[in-house]
Amino acid sequence: MSVSKIEEYWQKYARENNLNMTVPEAWMFGDGSKETGDELGTLVVYGNKTATCAAHCVYELEGQDLPKVGQHDIVLDGDNNPLAIIKYTKIDVEKMNEVTSDFARSEGEGDLSYDYWFREHVKFFTWELNQYGLTFTPDILLVCQTFKVMDVYKANV
Repeated sequence: MSVSKIEEYWQKYARENNLNMTVPEAWMFGDGSKETGDELGTLVVYGNKTATCAAHCVYELEGQDLPKVGQHDIVLDGDNNPLAIIKYTKIDVEKMNEVTSDFARSEGEGDLSYDYWFREHVKFFTWELNQYGLTFTPDILLVCQTFKVMDVYKANV
């Protein structure tokens, strides 16, 4: 996938919506695998996934700013092609073991239960934190991000 496809997609969206903004971050959900990127990206495109979360400490370790309400991002599929433009509507920082079942359901994964969400996120964050030499604990701080799909990339639908 060429970066120009992402840039062209954003420029068209920005022009149609009178936005004078640079190309936002473009990223894929999950562990970087094609399978997970495609699966979670599809949930976004079809409106099942309206939230996500990330380990707060990873933002710090990578020197990244936390997302902000009103910020746009471009969601990519497992091949790094654009799928959709999202806009954050709510950002909360909370302990993983204090995340609500409503938020867990809004992530749109599995059977939509809190138990499924918690079990799968334990696996993911254990794996992710291990990449940094860190150990998972259930009270890890998460950046809980609720978003709205603003546009779906037409070539992929």
